[in-house]
Parts: sequence; C-alpha cells; structure tokens
Amino acid sequence: MKRILIIEDEESIAELERDYLEIDGFEVEIISDGKKGLDAALSKTYSLILLDVMLPKVNGFEICKQIRRSKDIPILMVTAKMEDVDKIRGLGLGADDYIVKPFSPSELVARVKAHLARYDRLIRKNVPMDEIQVRGLQINKTSRKVYINGKELALTAKEFDLLVFFAEHPNQVFSKDHLFERIWGMNSMGDVATVTVHIRKIREKVETDPGNPQFIETVWGTGYRFKGQ
Repeated sequence: MKRILIIEDEESIAELERDYLEIDGFEVEIISDGKKGLDAALSKTYSLILLDVMLPKVNGFEICKQIRRSKDIPILMVTAKMEDVDKIRGLGLGADDYIVKPFSPSELVARVKAHLARYDRLIRKNVPMDEIQVRGLQINKTSRKVYINGKELALTAKEFDLLVFFAEHPNQVFSKDHLFERIWGMNSMGDVATVTVHIRKIREKVETDPGNPQFIETVWGTGYRFKGQ
C-alpha cells in the first residue's frame, strides 16, 4: 500500500485530503507541525508527500529543500497564495507539482495518482544496463546514478531525466519549450522557466565552473546544447 505524508496545519483541509486519499486505497499520516513533519519525512518511508507552504516552526519551502537533499520522492506543494506559485517555480526547490487552495479533492487525488505512476515508471522500468560517459561524466540509466570523475552526485528525478535527454542527443540545440514538453509533458503545471532553473541546478552539480559550462552550453536566443565528445 502506498503511504502518503500530509504536512498541513489546517485540520479541516488535512482531514479532507486524508479522507479522499484513503477512499482510493492510500495509507495516510497527518502531521501539523513543520519541524515534526520534516523529521518524519527524513526518517520514515513514504511514497509521496503533500506539503503545505505555510506551516508553524519550519515553512514548506525549507522542508522541501531539506527533503530534496537526501530523498527523491514526489512532493506536491499546497498553497493558499498565488504569489507562492512563483516562488515554487522560480526557487528550484525540487517540488514536483503544486496545487492552490481551494481545490477539488478529486483533482488532488488525480494529481497524486499521476505523480505516483510517473515515479513508478522512472524507478521500476525494466531497461537494459546502459551507461553514458562523456569527459569524466558517467550516467547509469538503470541505477539512475550520476558520477563526475568518480564522485556520485545527488540529482532529482527531473534533473536526471533532463541530463540524460541532453546526453543522448549531443551537439543538438533544443529550445526551452521543447525541453519542457519532453521532460515535463505538455499538460504539466508550470512553465518553461523551470527548464532554466533545472539547468542551473545541473550545472552547479556537474560543472567545475558553472559560469563556464563544459557540458550544457547556452545557445543565446535559441536554447541549450550538450557538448559531446
């Protein structure tokens, strides 16, 4: 059974989310305190986390950042303010999606199911062992691990997918729109600005000098290109 953690301080909303998720067969745990929620997220095993933005003690943005440092599971952020949507998009927090209050419980369940299904495809897909190696960069598609000069890097699911797409299409220029459609899908929430954020994050992890990238180049006015051998 899939376990979902709800970190939400509004009891009525948390209980509504729980009730609809449990009807669909999920096991649900509710925590109303930001610090306790973060501790649980880091110490226990969950299939997905529903994370409110405004929480006592530790806010949702900080919780999301800390979870992403060590775990790669779907995180769906819940916010009451449209201004927070821009922060979620622009800060590169690692959230997989967001939903704005008030929302339809059926929409919430549909989003949860969609992200769980996508995560299962990414993690459990039975593909042959396949590695890509370029100038000290090693990508293992089966284990979903990335190394630079032998040192393992921590990439989120979308960072990994984006890096693999680039590495599989060396020396080709792709626009942000094309990359967003290929990695996030045409019907995904958000906009192409998230592509820029994710590329910056990848550069910070794989490049010796992110300001002078040797792997993913910016082609001004057009998009990005991965430098092959």
